[in-house]
Amino acid sequence: MKTGLRLVVDGTDGAIIRSILESEMGQIESRHMKYIGIVNQWAGYAPGFGMIGTVLGLVGMLRNLEDKSSLGPNMAVALITTLYGCLLANWILGPMATKLSGHNNNEMRTKEMIIEGVLSIQAGDNPRILAMKLLTYLDPKSRKAIEADVLKD
Repeated sequence: MKTGLRLVVDGTDGAIIRSILESEMGQIESRHMKYIGIVNQWAGYAPGFGMIGTVLGLVGMLRNLEDKSSLGPNMAVALITTLYGCLLANWILGPMATKLSGHNNNEMRTKEMIIEGVLSIQAGDNPRILAMKLLTYLDPKSRKAIEADVLKD
C-alpha cells in the first residue's frame, strides 16, 4: 500500500501504478506457489517412501523365514512405514499445502483490494464510491457487518 500511495503522491499515472503493483503481486504469488508446489510434491512422495519401507520390511522378513523371532519386528516395519507415509501425506503435508494455498489466496485478494483502493484515491473518487468498490471484495456476512458503519449517511 505504501508503494502505491507514494506513487499517487508523486503524480504517477494510474496505468503505471496498476502495472507496478500487479507486477509485485505476481512476483509474490509466484514465490508462494513455488513453495506450495514443493509441499504438494512431498505429499505425493510420502506414500512412495512408505511403500519403500514396506518392501524393505518384507525383504527382511522373507530373508529370515527360519528365524521366527525376526518375523514380528520385520512385519511391524513393513506395516508402520506404510502408515507413516500415509499419515505424512494426508494429515500433515496435504493439509499444509491447502492451508498455504488459502493464505496465498487471501493475500492476493487483499493486494487486489489495495490496488483498487490506491487507484480510486489516485482518480479522486468520492469516499462512498471507494467504500462501495472495496466492499465488493468481502463475503456477504463481512460486508453486512461493515457496510452499516462505512456507508452511514
